[in-house]
Amino acid sequence: MSFSGKYQLESQENFEPFMKAIGLPDDLIQKGKDLKSISEIEQDGDNFKVTVTTGGKAIVNTFTLGQETELESITGEKIKAVVRREGNKLKTSMKGIESVSEWVDANTIVNTMTAGDIVYKRISKRM
Repeated sequence: MSFSGKYQLESQENFEPFMKAIGLPDDLIQKGKDLKSISEIEQDGDNFKVTVTTGGKAIVNTFTLGQETELESITGEKIKAVVRREGNKLKTSMKGIESVSEWVDANTIVNTMTAGDIVYKRISKRM
């Protein structure tokens, strides 16, 4: 299964509590809560380039499955992490945040990020 494609955020749960928990300032939380982000995924074998554009800000991460790399987090911090593939899921752990991106069907990605007991869920659809 190829993960490549462009996906637009359809819905999200627990955005504000999660962003507060990871230390994002209130003004950025208020600005970001109603923005629809677009994720573009380019896959070539085990190599990935993921671009997430929200408003005017883009976060670009490139990684190879199973190899340590430096990823930019939601807060803009650069964190060393390893992305693993388990079936139709990509998983990583960055500084106490567990992230799982799951392709539930050919057109839908569910991304779940967990910080402590707060679970932030994003559902994106293929464009």
